[in-house]
Amino acid sequence: MKGIGAGSVEEYLEQLSEVRPSVIIVCAMDGNVADVSTRVARLKSSGLGVPIVVMADGNNVDLILAALSSEANGFIPADISLEIAAHALRLVMAGGSYFPVNSLMAARPAMTAATSDGPLKSNLFTRRQTAVIDAIRKGKANKIIAYELNMCESTVKVHVRNIMKKLNAKNRTEVAYLASEMLGDRDSH
Repeated sequence: MKGIGAGSVEEYLEQLSEVRPSVIIVCAMDGNVADVSTRVARLKSSGLGVPIVVMADGNNVDLILAALSSEANGFIPADISLEIAAHALRLVMAGGSYFPVNSLMAARPAMTAATSDGPLKSNLFTRRQTAVIDAIRKGKANKIIAYELNMCESTVKVHVRNIMKKLNAKNRTEVAYLASEMLGDRDSH
């Protein structure tokens, strides 16, 4: 992996003529949640199509939630080993998401409070949506879900979008987490 440094989003965008990264790491060691959300949103809106990972203190619940809600592709706690961080970056570069369980567990009370306003009933989802949720919780891709449930991939995408709307989730990781919360961690994988 090769890296470049920039003091701001604007400075980074100016460097794009010289280098095209495989992943962008937004360093948020100062703990400024609004700044992280703004920087991730600015990078997302630039149309680069490059995955974005937030790196910060692993115990800062507000930053974890900011990374999730701003649709970052991952969150790397500053206190994990270099080897794990490198694997997480490779996963994100391959199209995956990385939000460590420890960080999500730290965010659990805040996420539960945020979702307790909505009706979290067992009849909230159709039978097919429930099957899609179970597959998402197992980390399966849309193509695999479509094959296993004998439906078109576009149908899976529609189910995922509707599930995300019902849960007010920003990404698949959040769907898996919130579904586990609804089920009381029953059958969690």
